[in-house]
Amino acid sequence: MIHIAYIAVGSNIGDRLNNCLNGIEAFTNATDAEKVETSLFYQTEPLYVEDQDWFVNGVFSIKTKQSPFDLFDIAKKIEKQFGRNKTAQRYGPRVLDLDILLMDDMIVQTPQLTIPHPRLHERRFVLQPFCDIAPQCQHPVLKKNMKELLMSLDDGDKKVYTCQ
Repeated sequence: MIHIAYIAVGSNIGDRLNNCLNGIEAFTNATDAEKVETSLFYQTEPLYVEDQDWFVNGVFSIKTKQSPFDLFDIAKKIEKQFGRNKTAQRYGPRVLDLDILLMDDMIVQTPQLTIPHPRLHERRFVLQPFCDIAPQCQHPVLKKNMKELLMSLDDGDKKVYTCQ
């Protein structure tokens, strides 16, 4: 069976945009997936741990035969190949971050993996690029599409700026 998965990509160390682009390429190659679409990339203020460089974030979609657990394992291996240190501070700086946001209308909840991503609906830096490629995609738990979720965020939420 072929699945559609939406993956968030981000970086705030080194050449952030190239890290994201190379991470997408490495992920699609490793999963033998077909990349369907990639959002614009955005510069975003850090959340939670604010004393760090700004991030570059985007979202891409793939068609794949892989299971969500296989995609998760591959994402973690690629992050490690790019130099991500999982023992470092949570929400701290990272060379590459790959997160499965949605996969079809699956709902997965294990200690290692939660789909839909549990904070997807709270993050402008995810929802804005998600809306670039799939504004009508519906959150399988909240039963709202990505555009509705983006519009429901408070004005006080961190801003995102398109990369030039």
